[in-house]
Parts: sequence; C-alpha cells; structure tokens
Amino acid sequence: ISARVRLLAFLDKDSDMIELGEELTPKDTLKFKDIKKYSDRYTAAQKATNEKDALVVMKGTLFTMPLVAACFEFSFMGGSMGSVVGARFVRAVEQALQDHCPLVCFSSSGGARMQEALMSLMQMAKTSAALAKMQEAGLPYISVLTDPTMGGVSASLGMLGDINIAEPKALIGFAGPRVIEQTVREV
Repeated sequence: ISARVRLLAFLDKDSDMIELGEELTPKDTLKFKDIKKYSDRYTAAQKATNEKDALVVMKGTLFTMPLVAACFEFSFMGGSMGSVVGARFVRAVEQALQDHCPLVCFSSSGGARMQEALMSLMQMAKTSAALAKMQEAGLPYISVLTDPTMGGVSASLGMLGDINIAEPKALIGFAGPRVIEQTVREV
C-alpha cells in the first residue's frame, strides 16, 4: 500500500485533509555519484511513485479528532530518510504542537539515505529533538512500524513513540539480515 493511499484510508474521508511540506524536494548538494547520480535516482523515484520524497504528511481528523499523520513511501528509494524526510517530519511535529493534537507516523524504511551522507544521519537527531518537544507538551506520538523499518529510522523516530505498534511479522531493527551475515560472515 502506498503512503498516500494509507493516509487517505486512515484519516476521516470527510476531513479537510491538508498536505504538509509538499513543497520540499531533495537537492543533490554533495553531487553524489555511485553507479548513478543521486539526482537521477531521486528523479526516477519521483516518476515511479508520483511523490517528491519518501515521507507524506497530512493534517486531518480521525473519528472527528484533529490529528497529524505521516507515512513513509518505501517505493521511494527504500523509504530512506534524507533531509527532506527529516524536514517534513519536523513540520508534522510543529503542526501537532500548534494544533495541540496527536501525531501518528507509519514507518517503512531501509534507514538513512546514504547519498546525503552526514545530512541524512543528522535527521536522526533532528527528528528525535522534535519529538522531545511533543513529550514536553504532553501530546501523544504513536509510531506504527510496518515492514520493513530499519536503520536510522528505527533508531530514532520509529522507536520513540509513546505507543509503538508493529505489523505482524514486520522486519524491524537497526541492521538487516544481509548486513549481519556480511559482518559476522555466518548465515
């Protein structure tokens, strides 16, 4: 299920849904290139998913109660967290604080976006600091971990919920089976 479809199904149908942070788009500030340019990778992901980045955030209602909801789009570069994902998540937190309402996030991610290097890793601290403000305000943050939720997302916003819920049989952790096998050289 895509991020947008999940959010549209989750929020009240008659809710005045407003997308937050849709104007934010990735930039290739490092001019990163492996076998492909980073800009080519995110442009292809944008075309394939019809999303500008890997996190969709909407303000709406759930059973008529105001709510901010975010959802990762795994089909967009493995739902990886880069600077736009971090900025959109912080925008979600700020909106929840402003509206004095809960935040729900559906995570599905391979972790930090390697093409953004330190800028990507910095999002772990940025999103965690934003969630501390939610906690200080006494507002609930509900984290829904879907398959897979790994790496920097699981090590930050994924596991910081006041309530953490996981899909049955979801792969959740910091390093996946392939990385562990390569590290310890065992199956």
